[in-house]
Amino acid sequence: MNGFYVNKLVTTSISIINRSPPAVAGWPHIPTEVALTCISFWRRRDINSANLQTLIRPPKVYSRRDVLEKDSPVPRKPGLYAWFFKEIPPRVILENCVTLDELTLLYVGISPKAPPRGGGRPSRQTLWHRVRYHYRGNAEGSTLRLTLGCLLSKRLGIKLRRVGSGKRMTFTHQGEEKLSQWMDQHALVSWLENPAPWVVEEQLIRSLSLPLNLQGNEHHSFHPVLSAIRAQAKASARELPVVPG
Repeated sequence: MNGFYVNKLVTTSISIINRSPPAVAGWPHIPTEVALTCISFWRRRDINSANLQTLIRPPKVYSRRDVLEKDSPVPRKPGLYAWFFKEIPPRVILENCVTLDELTLLYVGISPKAPPRGGGRPSRQTLWHRVRYHYRGNAEGSTLRLTLGCLLSKRLGIKLRRVGSGKRMTFTHQGEEKLSQWMDQHALVSWLENPAPWVVEEQLIRSLSLPLNLQGNEHHSFHPVLSAIRAQAKASARELPVVPG
């Protein structure tokens, strides 16, 4: 490895230590082994670092009303978000979950998602876009809302349906409103700015008990249960008539 790459590796490692993971997509002329070394270094970082603790044990969590207000505190930056709940949805298996006073951490997510491996155009979404959508969007565009709605179906009297042209699935306008009201009462969120949140998300899912996460969380005992619940809800929706969007 020549001097240029060694210097780049050192510079990047310092950046990683300072909690700024490398943007490998911007290194078109750097050998793969250099990029992988830096990424591996980042992934091995301690989950108990002060930076990550501000996400999973935050000094403040935010409500739906906080997030959706005109001067929303959610940054228009990339990063991670963590969802805490006052009330646990039915059937969720709680094992070694992080708790914060009366709240339980059940789910983490990121914005934007990882850039396409084929070199496609990366997403320009930010924490501001994603967190707000989870609070006021619908199950078609929010895997968190889909999961919560499926778990709370009987309690809230809502059901996943095909809507509009039949290609989308939501809990219908009325059902999504009920779900939003439940989240307003029981769901709070924290966030952490990070330029490459998909790297840290993998670390969090491997290290924490996050029963509402599915992707990359096959080791959790609730994973097969939640997968089956969501699959059954989608199968039932396909058998029912399409309703207006």
